[in-house]
Amino acid sequence: MEQQTLIKKIDVAYREYGTPVSIVIAAVIIANAMSLTQGSGTAGFLGGNLSGADAKLSALEEAVLPAEGVKLPIVWGDLGAQLVEAGAIDPVAFKKIYQSRGTFSAEYEKLLSGRTNGPLTITADNAGYLLNLLWAFGLANKNPILEDKKEMMNPEYGEVGNFASTGGWTIAKGNAMDHYSKHALVTLTAEQQKLVDEVSRNIYRPCCGNSVHFPDCNHGMAMLGLLELMASQGVSEKDMYKTALVVNSYWFPDTYLTIAMYMQSKGVSWGAVSPKEMLGADYSSAAGFQNISSQVNVPSGNGGGGGCGVDTGASAAPQQQSGCGV
Repeated sequence: MEQQTLIKKIDVAYREYGTPVSIVIAAVIIANAMSLTQGSGTAGFLGGNLSGADAKLSALEEAVLPAEGVKLPIVWGDLGAQLVEAGAIDPVAFKKIYQSRGTFSAEYEKLLSGRTNGPLTITADNAGYLLNLLWAFGLANKNPILEDKKEMMNPEYGEVGNFASTGGWTIAKGNAMDHYSKHALVTLTAEQQKLVDEVSRNIYRPCCGNSVHFPDCNHGMAMLGLLELMASQGVSEKDMYKTALVVNSYWFPDTYLTIAMYMQSKGVSWGAVSPKEMLGADYSSAAGFQNISSQVNVPSGNGGGGGCGVDTGASAAPQQQSGCGV
């Protein structure tokens, strides 16, 4: 607990001086970041050359990031349309970014303004788009975690609107804080909320040192939204961790391929790992992953995963890393 508090205080010290820079970065990269994993897959990790050890690595890649994607245990329904109606997403600005790159597909349109009745499937191609939809949902949906005065709303950490997950969301109608925990899109029972509260404290992301219970970056906010959806739709705690690991892996591909290599070196296949353990601070926090990666021989050309570059950077604002916005 003391270590996490120290990490947050250090983050805050940076934020007080670095936040304006991070928000400028968020605005500048808006045309780039929302492409996220579009067409990139994990080619940066493998470099496109398969022979010998690379062939084994390719098999590991398929285990961590199946090429056909993974079906998630949630139905998105018409939440995209609800977010648009609430103003949490400005559809014109949102579409313009993708259309300018020729990547706004019929699937994307349906997720944004229509209704989907089947489970979502995450792939290397749509991972970034789902990230942004879930980011908007996590930010806008009313939830006690966002109003926690010991976490996001703690005045010790500065204005809540200065976090990357809030100040970086630049495509809402009005200010992002006009929508922060304002819209009752999905209401959880007391039991479901308790589950989200507990699970969110045990899930980290390798771009910063905080758990999802302190969603100060876009991946953290998106994961919070995903946890809320899973809880509301009756997904078990075990499957919530399993799904969160899948999603984190597509959002941070090189990171989790590296972790999988580390586990493989310990004689543990990716299919046999504990999702909860892999998502914990020892593996998935910035410091935890740095420790793991220092023990792994990563192929040259590895860009460090989708942490702060490929996947719009889920970096927290105080770290001033690129990719803090949409």
